[in-house]
Amino acid sequence: MVSIRCKMVVKAELDKLGLHYGAIDLGEVEIDGDISPAQYDELKKVLLLSGLELMYDKNAMLVEKLKAVIIEMIHYADELPDMKKSEYISKKLNYNYTKLSTIFSEATGITIEQYIINHKVEKVKELLLYDELSLIEISNMLQYSSVSHLSSQFKKITGLSPTYFRQLKKRKNK
Repeated sequence: MVSIRCKMVVKAELDKLGLHYGAIDLGEVEIDGDISPAQYDELKKVLLLSGLELMYDKNAMLVEKLKAVIIEMIHYADELPDMKKSEYISKKLNYNYTKLSTIFSEATGITIEQYIINHKVEKVKELLLYDELSLIEISNMLQYSSVSHLSSQFKKITGLSPTYFRQLKKRKNK
């Protein structure tokens, strides 16, 4: 499992640098005491070699957590939450949505809503490639108000209609 391997890598590197730490959770490590600039640079370098990134900025960490919540919500949940996405995200991160929105926009240059739309379109592409669901079913699954709304967002982002996108896939497989 990747997360266990990552935890072991992080622990080993913290031990090598003589850093005392508390909890090591997915994406977070509590380091007790101060970390020198040299220790920080060395830890950052070693973690990058392992495919991990060291972030010290609390806003950057919050943005990454927010992205993970959105990706999980759209790509991995059995169904989208019944509540407003802003409420869901705010509850999930235990953070004021307006503040989250400001931090996210400043860090990424797009709104949370646009990030959600981008991922919904990616999910639509995936579902179209599987070719098991109709556009109506996909629209309902992803809580679009209508197939027309789904098609409009899809075309705005991809430049193609969902139907044409699906046809391209079928042509490639022949």
